[in-house]
Amino acid sequence: MADPSSLYYAALPFFIGGTSGMVATACVQPIDMVKVQIQSRTAVASPFAIVRELVGSQGVTALYTGLGAGLLRQATYTTARLGIFDVLSRRLKSSDEAKLPFYKRAIAGLVAGGLGSIVGNPCDLVLVRMQTDAHLPVDQQKNYRGVGDAFRRIVADDGVVSLWKGSFPTVLRAMALNMGMLAMYDQAKDVLTPLYGPGTATVFMSSATAGFFASAFSLPFDFIKTRLQSTSTYTGLSDCVVQVIKKEGPATFYRGFGTYYIRIAPHVMITLTVAESLRQMFHE
Repeated sequence: MADPSSLYYAALPFFIGGTSGMVATACVQPIDMVKVQIQSRTAVASPFAIVRELVGSQGVTALYTGLGAGLLRQATYTTARLGIFDVLSRRLKSSDEAKLPFYKRAIAGLVAGGLGSIVGNPCDLVLVRMQTDAHLPVDQQKNYRGVGDAFRRIVADDGVVSLWKGSFPTVLRAMALNMGMLAMYDQAKDVLTPLYGPGTATVFMSSATAGFFASAFSLPFDFIKTRLQSTSTYTGLSDCVVQVIKKEGPATFYRGFGTYYIRIAPHVMITLTVAESLRQMFHE
């Protein structure tokens, strides 16, 4: 095991976080693409209809639109949030505690999620813009050639500050998601391990539980974030909330929950499984 005081030991949680997040994103990118399409449209469409439309008009590769931005987002956002969570968890644990209490896990998750989202918001905005561009009116389409082109043109057209458009709901979403993902995962493992042992079944059920709570807590904020980042129709968060409630109804904030959960649960499972494997690899 590395010396706890070394730079290697300090940097390791951040490396593990970013790597595990990138692996998970590469696996679930098609689901994320469908989720963004559901949320960015005012007309209701089923996930299967959207997949048929995308593949029929643009080919299978359309499901991986924005993958580069998604990987870059994980390299910033998940590197920060998982690394900060690990560091905070160690700092918050007192010497007389065998396990970190749930409320401390929740605090670590909230703080890590908020800070990580601030770091990752520019990449998140670019990802949403790239995924929704083809479905805007023709005169509004940007036809981005790639991640670098999208960054350059967004900054040129709207300024650097625009990269943090929708950052407030993004921070709230990340705090809710991170708390649900990390705190609830650890809590579920504590409950399930005595019943089923520390094997695959426990990891699977704990990840699915964490994915459900992460989805339920964060979807309304994710919906608002997607709307704010994909269009200039709204003047801000409160205007978006009011317009959606008036025109589409409050249940709209949970539109696409099934797709969102199907994306979040595997992403949580893959991220945490890869992270655990990397910890064992580097610590041994």
